[in-house]
Amino acid sequence: MKGIVETVKTVDRPIRVLQFGEGNFLRAFVDWIVDNLNEKAGFDGNVMMVQPLANGMGDMINAQKGLYTTCLRGIQNGKPVEEFRQITSVAGCINPYSDYDAFASQAENPDLRFVISNTTEAGIAYHAGDRLEDRPQVSFPGKLCAFLYRRYKAFGGDASKGLVMIPCELIDKNGDNLRRIVLQYADEWKLEKGFVDWVENACDFCNSLVDRIVPGYPRAEADAICQKLGYKDNLIDTAEIFHLWVIECHRRSYEDELPTAKAGLNVVWTDDMTFYRTRKVRILNGTHTMMSLASYLCGIDTVEDSVKSPVVGPFMRDGLFNEIIPSMDGDVEELKKYASDVLERFANPYIEHLLLSISLNSVSKFKTRDLPSVLGYVQKTGRLPQHLALSIAALIAFYRGTEFEGDALVGDRNGGKYLIKDSREYLETFASIYGAQHKCNGCLSKALCDGILTKEDWWGMDLTTIPGLRDAVEGYLVKIFDEGMEAAIRSLA
Repeated sequence: MKGIVETVKTVDRPIRVLQFGEGNFLRAFVDWIVDNLNEKAGFDGNVMMVQPLANGMGDMINAQKGLYTTCLRGIQNGKPVEEFRQITSVAGCINPYSDYDAFASQAENPDLRFVISNTTEAGIAYHAGDRLEDRPQVSFPGKLCAFLYRRYKAFGGDASKGLVMIPCELIDKNGDNLRRIVLQYADEWKLEKGFVDWVENACDFCNSLVDRIVPGYPRAEADAICQKLGYKDNLIDTAEIFHLWVIECHRRSYEDELPTAKAGLNVVWTDDMTFYRTRKVRILNGTHTMMSLASYLCGIDTVEDSVKSPVVGPFMRDGLFNEIIPSMDGDVEELKKYASDVLERFANPYIEHLLLSISLNSVSKFKTRDLPSVLGYVQKTGRLPQHLALSIAALIAFYRGTEFEGDALVGDRNGGKYLIKDSREYLETFASIYGAQHKCNGCLSKALCDGILTKEDWWGMDLTTIPGLRDAVEGYLVKIFDEGMEAAIRSLA
């Protein structure tokens, strides 16, 4: 069977989008959107990806000349729907760790207009020690500041060459935070006032919210899908049909430049995305994070099977409808309708959404997605949300390991290993506590609560100050260690 490179033609277009991130989500969301803009709205622009970490998918993407196939599947009007699209909007992927000049030279591209990113929740962060002369800087904001400075110098501060940043990382006010750190580097590096003015006036940093479930490469079905396509594609990207992109612009809408409505895309341009963000992060992402680690420790591997599980399914629904929604402001019936739609999306039989893929960076995810629900529920009811408290215990139990494999901590589920991926600092803290000698599971649980819940720099607060939380988590941990995760969930009934 021929490969996609021999079957599908590349399309040479100006590079108008620089994209930090080459993973499954951006390829099935942003690059899919750009492909639709090219076909249906005359955008006439390609994406150049930038690999945010030294190890990534860049070589695979370049081997296929940026070409790949998206496979969108779901149920519409009660009938199964499957849509394939050959994506030709990606020009390639640059690894700045091995070819920094190729990355930096994109700053001199006069056609470039948008910078889009998804470097995980931990990506928009300050890294002490980043310098302008680094090749590259460690942090994404550091790389971006150096990139913008090179563009500023290349075009002599021309305001028309300013860029529009649309980060997709799932943190509150992602654009505002990215702008703040970029300007922090500019100050530290003592860059001239003209550059700072150019960043503040010629560039724009939009806040954005993305919504599409993207399981990625369909390992078990790849051969069958390739037979259907008629060519070999090592980068098939599966996703649900639903998509939503909410973009909050401070100055103006950029829909005249990204004509998403003309392309029939579900993109909302707004000056206030608060409602959309809170609804999505707390209900969709928060439910994912609340249940995924507990479900995995019950021996379940996918979101669909979690919904169908007689143990995890009720745990998920009760936590969502009885704790997360009551913690929120807004029209309760509207929130319940959105939550019901989310559960229907979770149960999509065409989407194999692996729980281990959701587990990446769970500490920062819980802080962003679920901790606000814990605090809101306590504030509104005066009680502790027990399902959310159990999900914290599940997170701590999931991070059980003492040995590393590369940058990942190795966990064990019923004799089979799994990889725990998060900040090295977090993983080393868990490994240290689990590696110490403890006389009993109660002693281990106490040590974990002492060493994890109190980490203000992790959670933004000392979680033991939440009334009843420490005792609840400690009790659930003992139950998990003594009897297993299913028993702990059943104890909620």
